[in-house]
Amino acid sequence: MNILVIDSQGGGMGRQLVSAVKERLPHAHVTAVGTNSTATAAMLRAGADVAATGENAVIVGCRRADVIVGPIGIVIADALYGEVTPAMAVAVGQSRARRVLIPVNHCDNIVAGVAEQSLGSLIESALTHMKGLE
Repeated sequence: MNILVIDSQGGGMGRQLVSAVKERLPHAHVTAVGTNSTATAAMLRAGADVAATGENAVIVGCRRADVIVGPIGIVIADALYGEVTPAMAVAVGQSRARRVLIPVNHCDNIVAGVAEQSLGSLIESALTHMKGLE
């Protein structure tokens, strides 16, 4: 299974996702793409198999992924303080991959009906869904 992890800003969520995926789904090939080099570096240190940075890396990664995982903002143009470009959001949205979106209420995007949860419990839920896709 080819898993694409996309994150922005400092890469904290992506770092935790990569680490958890590598631990719980050790056979998975994890590609980490950061919207900036700080996010990419954090995910690479967490154990991603390969990593890249920027808009084109997201577009290419979305074509190759079986599963895309990241904060819900990766499907919203200009989200995550403007780090998600319209082309990135389209690439994620139009990908044939299954998307596992983590519902974080940040950057002026609120997911109604979703209770506030710790990042750890959100990542655990994402992993449960990814294991079901194997």
